[in-house]
Amino acid sequence: MKKFACVGLIALSLALFGCAEQEEKVKSEDSVEVETQEQEADGSTAEADVFEDGVDEEKFQKLLAAFPAKVPDKIATTSVPLTEMLHLLDITPIGVPTSSNPIPTYFDAVTRIGSPMAPDLEVISSLQTELIIGASSLQDSLDKALNGMNLQAAYLPTDSFEDLKLSFKVLGTYFGKEDKLNEVLQNIVGKEQELAKLAQGKELPSVMLVIGTSDDFMVMNDKSYLGSLVEKLGADNIAKSVLKTESTYSAINLEEIVVADPDMIFVLASGDHGANEDKFKQEVAKNSAWKQLSAYKNDKIHILDYSIFGVTSITNIDTALTTIADYFLE
Repeated sequence: MKKFACVGLIALSLALFGCAEQEEKVKSEDSVEVETQEQEADGSTAEADVFEDGVDEEKFQKLLAAFPAKVPDKIATTSVPLTEMLHLLDITPIGVPTSSNPIPTYFDAVTRIGSPMAPDLEVISSLQTELIIGASSLQDSLDKALNGMNLQAAYLPTDSFEDLKLSFKVLGTYFGKEDKLNEVLQNIVGKEQELAKLAQGKELPSVMLVIGTSDDFMVMNDKSYLGSLVEKLGADNIAKSVLKTESTYSAINLEEIVVADPDMIFVLASGDHGANEDKFKQEVAKNSAWKQLSAYKNDKIHILDYSIFGVTSITNIDTALTTIADYFLE
């Protein structure tokens, strides 16, 4: 009997030892798994921190290097799109442009320094401005105006979709606002990727872009803001592919346009900035060539909201891209 009891104790001890060993093994495996998960999480965070924003690195570095080495306290801007960017980055300038285009209401109390093309130099001087930031497209005229003044100036492009991302990255980096910069750029890139996925495998229309000016209507190529949005979404702008226009805005040649026969036409028409929608309808009614176009026959001529597409705006990019994509994919 004692023998059986002894054997039983030994068996029980071995069983307990086995359980303890198994428990340690499970704990060890759990520890390794947790560590692995933490490492994977760290890796995901690192990948998110270095997302691809699509900004041209060479242009970015060149523009950034053109700013003063020491970040000044008193800055002013002559550009509406750049004013909007400063607002997004929580930077308050001492002067903003006087413009009929919307300035963020948060800057209502900020001094107006005159139009983007002809700022008031006395006002700029009285504000003791240390740096003025303007649009590259107006650099020549602004440089002439500032000639003789002891004032630093920097210029950023604002004409296209890619220009807005590039200039926003330069401003965010220069003023040390990387967190806000990355937040905004990640949203824009996310929208680009979302729309690209929706368009994948689908045949996009050929497009003509028209803008009403004070005298007439003109065709826009890919260098325009609207043209850059159409290009980003992958559609064919006939101004570039068929008409081969070099200038951003070109006179309408209906004979060539009938041959190109775009599937869709977008019209920017605002009475505040030139010919309005009624004038465009009159233009179509008096010339039968318009009625030969597939876009006319299929009711694919769309009048766009000037407040969204008439002025380059990083705040409106999401709405602008989504609106155009909806037309393409309807």
